[in-house]
Amino acid sequence: MKLSATLFAAILVLLAPVPSRADGGIHLSTVVIDPGHGGHDPGCVSRDGKTYEKDLTLAISKSLSAKIAADFADVKTILTREDDTYVTLSGRADVANNNNADLFISVHINATGTGTAANGFSVHCLGQSSKKGNDLFSKNLELCKRENSVILLEDDYKTKYQGFDPSDEQSYIFFSLMQSAHLGHSLEFAEDVERSMKGGPIKNSRGVSQDPFWVLWRTTMPAVLIECGFISNPDDLAALRTEEGIDGIAEGIFMAFKAFKKRYDGGGSTGSSSQAQAQAQPKPEAKPEAKPETKPEPKKDDAVKPDGPVYGTQVLAIGKKLKEDDPFFKGEKFYMVEGAKINRYLVGFSTDREEAKKSYQRLKKIFPDSFFVKAEDGKTVLDR
Repeated sequence: MKLSATLFAAILVLLAPVPSRADGGIHLSTVVIDPGHGGHDPGCVSRDGKTYEKDLTLAISKSLSAKIAADFADVKTILTREDDTYVTLSGRADVANNNNADLFISVHINATGTGTAANGFSVHCLGQSSKKGNDLFSKNLELCKRENSVILLEDDYKTKYQGFDPSDEQSYIFFSLMQSAHLGHSLEFAEDVERSMKGGPIKNSRGVSQDPFWVLWRTTMPAVLIECGFISNPDDLAALRTEEGIDGIAEGIFMAFKAFKKRYDGGGSTGSSSQAQAQAQPKPEAKPEAKPETKPEPKKDDAVKPDGPVYGTQVLAIGKKLKEDDPFFKGEKFYMVEGAKINRYLVGFSTDREEAKKSYQRLKKIFPDSFFVKAEDGKTVLDR
């Protein structure tokens, strides 16, 4: 299948520099919570026809929003829908993008039509799975098809979604050609959620995976999709039908949010606003001790400053500046393309395109979601 010019252009948008917030600060100030489905799209339905996914996702999302608002006065929480209305997949992403959100959480409920045994929650980030024997065309493809299929409810969906057909496996190929600009942060938050939800109302964890969900691809910030349990499983459904169950699921996601915000803000305080205010009280100034004059050490990321383009394997794009010994890079030296808000990391880099291309053949086996780019003037573009 050949990519259309429109679809290829859309992929390139993700590689362009992302503008910084007006205040220039690095802190988590806005979170968008997305209750899946709604209106004439009920989502999954219980076998007795009495419980709809759209109602459960709204209840969990409202509970989560209230918990964040109560504990963090400095965080703005926005719901993509606050009642039983239908919002398109692109519309949900637009809410997050237009509000310059720092985190996007999409809440869903799972189901299977082949029995009642499947149970548990799962957390999903954008991308192609790197697990051996678990690619885009294996166990999670049917889940992705179902969640993406709400596109079919929209008029002229092929034009709106650049020819993407959620029922056609070939339409998912383009997901392997791009990488979420915030994959690192998304995976971190997904792991926070997985840890925090274990032992909650839905006890079984089905793990964290990378999968091609359209709503995650369209967002320009760290984003995860959480399947909070199986509406087709009697035990999961029993928990989902109680206020305690809804609150417990929201509490698990909230605890993950607290951990993620603390890290995102650079180790700043978490917890209630009163605690934050108490910690913010000014302390008596201490007289600075005289220190011998030392020359600043050169920054590691300044080691390579070529005049022309650099070619390499882009493995990560994230807001933070990472150290050369960060375990993510698996011992590979990196070249950082610094942006206003997003830094892009290239390994196997060289000013010689052919040399970098040879390295890419080796590195794509180590970093399955990577792609080959040309970096010049603070920008990266796909190099085919």
